[in-house]
Amino acid sequence: MDDFQVMNHCLMIRLPKEIDHHLAGWLCDEADKYLLYQDVYHVVFDFEDTRFMDSSGIGIIVGRYKKVSGLGGKVYILHADRYIRKLLELSGIGKIVEMVEDKDEK
Repeated sequence: MDDFQVMNHCLMIRLPKEIDHHLAGWLCDEADKYLLYQDVYHVVFDFEDTRFMDSSGIGIIVGRYKKVSGLGGKVYILHADRYIRKLLELSGIGKIVEMVEDKDEK
């Protein structure tokens, strides 16, 4: 699947339109394969296509954060719409990951 790509020690994950508990396990397993078998230090979650996420999405992010932070890596959030950004902020994720804003969202 081309939704996972490694570039410059960074795992780029383009997330689907909806993230729920049915999809969360698969996303975690796929991401972890890259973290185990590729030379990856950072993870970028791209929410450009995502319009819905439940609490399992928070678990995906926190789990990958725990894996890369021990290696000195970081987790980044890209293209989160207002709904996703609000959910992440309310969960406290903003304290452990970097949310990158698009120019038109400032």
